[in-house]
Amino acid sequence: MKLVCTSSDLSTHLSLVSRAVPSRPTHPVLGNVLLTADTETSTVRLTAFDLSLGIQTSFSANIELSGEITLPAKLFNDIVSRLPEGEIALEEVADGQGGDSAIAVLTSSSGRYQVRGISAEEFPELPEVTIEGAIQLPAEVLVQGLRSTLFATSSDETKQVLTGVHLTLGSDSLEFAATDGHRLAVVQTSNQGEEEDQQPITIDTPLQFTIPARALRELERMLASRPAGSMVALQFEEGQIVFQAEGDRLTSRTLEGQYPAYRQLIPNQFQRQVTIDRRQLLSAVERIAVLADQKNNIIKFTIDNDNQQLSLSVDAQDVGSGRESLSAQITGESLEVAFNVKYLLDGLKALPTSDIQMQLNTGSSPVILIPLGGVKMTYLVMPVQIRS
Repeated sequence: MKLVCTSSDLSTHLSLVSRAVPSRPTHPVLGNVLLTADTETSTVRLTAFDLSLGIQTSFSANIELSGEITLPAKLFNDIVSRLPEGEIALEEVADGQGGDSAIAVLTSSSGRYQVRGISAEEFPELPEVTIEGAIQLPAEVLVQGLRSTLFATSSDETKQVLTGVHLTLGSDSLEFAATDGHRLAVVQTSNQGEEEDQQPITIDTPLQFTIPARALRELERMLASRPAGSMVALQFEEGQIVFQAEGDRLTSRTLEGQYPAYRQLIPNQFQRQVTIDRRQLLSAVERIAVLADQKNNIIKFTIDNDNQQLSLSVDAQDVGSGRESLSAQITGESLEVAFNVKYLLDGLKALPTSDIQMQLNTGSSPVILIPLGGVKMTYLVMPVQIRS
């Protein structure tokens, strides 16, 4: 293998795939990045795979000799990220020790480095899906849905199916859902992009799969900088899903188990509604959360219909108390309701519009937050019981 590329290209793509390298690999080669150079396509392809999550990316380079090698991801990344701007020459050289080891030599304007790796034959292949005809989805739709739901996934590995986002794909819709048992975020969006030549998706029965949050966070990062109108190819089969966007590819296992029937948790009608400016409410909650953090993370809302006012209060015994009031449009009778401040803040930050509506029935039944306009999102949070 022999190639010349820019340090910025190599560093950028190396940083991307390194996120799929396990911190404690079960086999030494899994701690490495597979580097493949191809003279026919004049591209360098980088691959990392922890046997669950795989990331692959490619970029153009001057390839003099095809070949492949695996190199320690952290060491390789640490060296390349510190090299000066400009061209880097990378060449695989013979290793006098024999065996499965290999040596790559990096040469830049600042100096020369040797990095010992492992033969590419040891590196596991990324899973291949065999179903023909990938489904094309707009990148901005995926990013929007993930951004508005990933925060609500569970970190409790004993509830594994809740550690992912549940996707339901229909002929003209894509729904994202995430819950940790305390709150629920649901986003409904069209799976059609704005491109006139995009072919409509034909699906007889909605497809459903639950994908680990870790994989989807990497997918969101991968797609965040894509230009408007970019498409992502989705392929899947039992237990495996692949997202392909131009030169980037992400593969992940899907989570096993029945995802909760979350639609049953959302009330059909509400006795009370509060319409309010999201940024003002978010700022007030953030200020008063300073006191809530000192006690039990509980914040109380007083919905005052008579004065069309929403009051926020915290009473942290032996520390202090705080209260703020905001103007709001309120329908229904006055009520007091309390929340875990973290769950409330997460939802307010995720809602994408300037005005939102809070919908509720009682102080102990599910409370719904929705944006007014824009994406169709539902954020459900369970209130905390107020002790008299």
